[in-house]
Amino acid sequence: MCGVVGIVSHSAVNQLLYDALLLLQHRGQDAAGISTAQGKRIHLSRGTGLVRDVFRTRDMRNLQGDMGIGHVRYPTAGSALSAEEAQPFYVNAPFGIALGHNGNLTNALELQDDMYRRDRRHINTESDSEVLLNVFAHELQKAVSGLTLDPDAVFQAVSVLHQRAKGAYACVAMIPGFGIVGFRDPYGIRPLVMGELDTGTGKDLMLASESVAMEGLGFKPLRDIAPGECVILTEDRQVFSRQCAQQIVLNPCVFEYVYFARPDSVMDGISVYDARLKMGETLAAEVARRVPSGAIDVVMPIPDSSRPAALQLAMHLNVPYREGFIKNRYVGRTFIMPGQEVRRKSVRQKLNAMASEFRGKRVLIVDDSIVRGTTSREIVSMARESGARGVVFASAAPPVRFPNVYGIDMPTRHELIAHERSDAEICKAIGADELIYQSIESMRDDVQGFNAKVTGLEASCFDGHYITGDVTPELLDRLEAQRRHG
Repeated sequence: MCGVVGIVSHSAVNQLLYDALLLLQHRGQDAAGISTAQGKRIHLSRGTGLVRDVFRTRDMRNLQGDMGIGHVRYPTAGSALSAEEAQPFYVNAPFGIALGHNGNLTNALELQDDMYRRDRRHINTESDSEVLLNVFAHELQKAVSGLTLDPDAVFQAVSVLHQRAKGAYACVAMIPGFGIVGFRDPYGIRPLVMGELDTGTGKDLMLASESVAMEGLGFKPLRDIAPGECVILTEDRQVFSRQCAQQIVLNPCVFEYVYFARPDSVMDGISVYDARLKMGETLAAEVARRVPSGAIDVVMPIPDSSRPAALQLAMHLNVPYREGFIKNRYVGRTFIMPGQEVRRKSVRQKLNAMASEFRGKRVLIVDDSIVRGTTSREIVSMARESGARGVVFASAAPPVRFPNVYGIDMPTRHELIAHERSDAEICKAIGADELIYQSIESMRDDVQGFNAKVTGLEASCFDGHYITGDVTPELLDRLEAQRRHG
């Protein structure tokens, strides 16, 4: 999972891009990058680490121009710590293109081979984003007639890209002297939103992974980019758009609503906060069915993303809500950290249990999801050490039983605590007295119910159905082998 942003402004864009990346920092903490255009010249600064650590004053001064793109990276493929994997990527022909990509290609190896054998293009990293950039650049070069680039050529290039690239992708690309191009895969798996800011002398235009990045800068979100759509924000702030895919469906990734996106974002017409409240309400009904009345003294969330669900659950159960776990905000997400031992240790660094809230109480702990189980096991242990008389664990999402290949960092089956385990076995593994999951059907209804245009949800990690239709057992085995030896 990554975050992307693109802005065309009336004035210097470097500070706007930096501030937008800060607002998207939750989507990627491994690396960050900004590329701007000043006339025909492209400026680029990128590196590993948080946004605040990557960019120095001298970097910001060098990022000149009134048009640019930015990226925060959460690694799903390639080297986790290599600065060469940081985005945006850049190619100098045709015209010069910088690109940032959120998602994951399922046919990256095949495309990379095509790039070398057929297109005579060299891919220098293991990143599927560099592959995607070169596919776009190659098709754009073929689509351009003469020396002038026009929107029709861009739309033609993206149309062919949709035919060649498989998987999930929401991209922003910058072409100096022309504008910023945004496009989304035909399934709409990864999000992309467009907004504008009225400056009094004209309108600045923006593309971003989440609406929160716009609102924090004063931009007004206008609409989501449709699946398969390509949008062009020209250097003089005109907007061109075209549907470039032959068959489209709107199947956004449900994990965005469960965990990744900020609660104050709205994506594909669905408020993330409202969706999480609804999941808590539905989960409350399941808890009431499974746990006798009066058997729970207090409801506690695992901060931060499970708070809306826990609040709603407590209200519907008529049970007190308490903040028993206090979060250290200066430790990164344990979900992202590599290695089980690192994750296990970091749970205690990230969360501290207040014994006064646990002592002698029967506690219902609510989390947004259970992935590897490392965090859940440590949290149950902390609750018991703090004096809890009983621990029920509830997940606002169903069991994560299958690998994800569309941009979430959990492609190996052996890492998933729910893979080939029953709910009772998972409950025993995390040490809880009772484990209650949201059902897949309820989760779907809770999210889709807010927007009738959402025809389905990409929920492969829960149901094992890969909507792009090209994910084979051999591909899953290959990805797992790459993760073990990467």
